[in-house]
Amino acid sequence: MTDLKDLMISRVRVSLLELFFTHTEEMYYVREITRLIHEEINAVRRELDRMIGFGLLKSEQRGNRLYYRLNPRYLFFRELRQMVAKTTGLGKKIRQARRKLGEVDYVIFSGKFVMGLKPTQGDVEVLVIGKVVMKELDSIIKQAEEQLGREINYTVLSLEEFDFRKTRRDPFVMEILYQPYVMIIGNESSFAHRKIPGLD
Repeated sequence: MTDLKDLMISRVRVSLLELFFTHTEEMYYVREITRLIHEEINAVRRELDRMIGFGLLKSEQRGNRLYYRLNPRYLFFRELRQMVAKTTGLGKKIRQARRKLGEVDYVIFSGKFVMGLKPTQGDVEVLVIGKVVMKELDSIIKQAEEQLGREINYTVLSLEEFDFRKTRRDPFVMEILYQPYVMIIGNESSFAHRKIPGLD
């Protein structure tokens, strides 16, 4: 049974959450996990068993190895995915550097980016809205790109331009709004209630 006490977590479980939620389509076996998160194998096994027990992970036998993967039907799946996106990797760096970045109203990550999936051509992975110090943002993005080993597709818009393009139902902006996303900076309620013809 899912319960809030499931979320009372250890350091090892935090590392496991970061690993699985930044590679949501991947499956891992125990020794592979220990190498990736640099934790003792017995501690990893204990946490994997607990996470299987309350339903966050599923396991699958392949040959002589037992593989683990996320269970997307877990009750708090979406909330945990948002938490990991905000507190690790690029999300963490952007939040830490918010003052240096200027007047940032909203930062949105696409669902694909949060799940660790490669974008298709034309996908915007990161949308930043506000009066942004581009030099600071470029530096943060570049560091994240080096860690990922690929380019990150990002766009910066002023709040005025974003609102204007919404009122014109600009295809670029509409596509972003209609796709799954995670709000890294900004209030989702106020963002959702900004007037968009046909969406309010």
